[in-house]
Amino acid sequence: MELLDLSTLLRENSYPGRGIVIGRTADGKKSAIAYFIMGRSQNSRNRVFTKTDDGIRTQAHDPSRMEDPSLIIYRPVRRMDDYITIVTNGDQTDTIYDFVDAGGEFEEALRTRTFEPDGPNWTPRISGMVCHTKQGSFSTQLSILKSADGNGDYCQRYFFDYPRFPAGEGRFLHTYQCDGSPIPSFEGEPERVAITAPDAKTWAEEIWASLNADNKVSLYVVYTDPATGERDEVILNANQ
Repeated sequence: MELLDLSTLLRENSYPGRGIVIGRTADGKKSAIAYFIMGRSQNSRNRVFTKTDDGIRTQAHDPSRMEDPSLIIYRPVRRMDDYITIVTNGDQTDTIYDFVDAGGEFEEALRTRTFEPDGPNWTPRISGMVCHTKQGSFSTQLSILKSADGNGDYCQRYFFDYPRFPAGEGRFLHTYQCDGSPIPSFEGEPERVAITAPDAKTWAEEIWASLNADNKVSLYVVYTDPATGERDEVILNANQ
């Protein structure tokens, strides 16, 4: 699979929707996670990311303009004991957290869920989990739950395991192939992308500048040292 430039992918796609990137920094020492959200409606755009004790959550920028909180208010990122980080585009974050906390598995949790009930788009649920070790390594799992070619009667579940990433590489999974009506779901394997930024701030600025100016809403980036648990975090919101 070709190693792609993430900024180019984003600049050439006005509406990838929500996206997860997970990989290893160029120096090979840290895990790198990015999660962004976009929106076409006023309700979707009326959001910001805010920090929580164990990650981040979405919340209304202007509560008086919030029309429907379902599907747009959730915890995209949650950490467990500083060694496991879960990132998703919906409330399945909590489903995964609860299953893993009880001794269950990432896949087991997601087999209880399906795509979002927002026909005719049937937005896919995308999820990732990074497991760090005290020895300084980490493994990654990604998943997408999507309709069967736009047929809301059937759910297709795909899982991808990455025991180790080469330095400076990651995988990019997003909800939509491109803009449209209805919006076509992502297809294929998570895209192989380069991660070259030396720190979270630089990577966040690169991603943010590449997202469509009219549709981008929020971005979260974190670089984590698996051995120490030290995190370098950045949040960017269109609604400041």
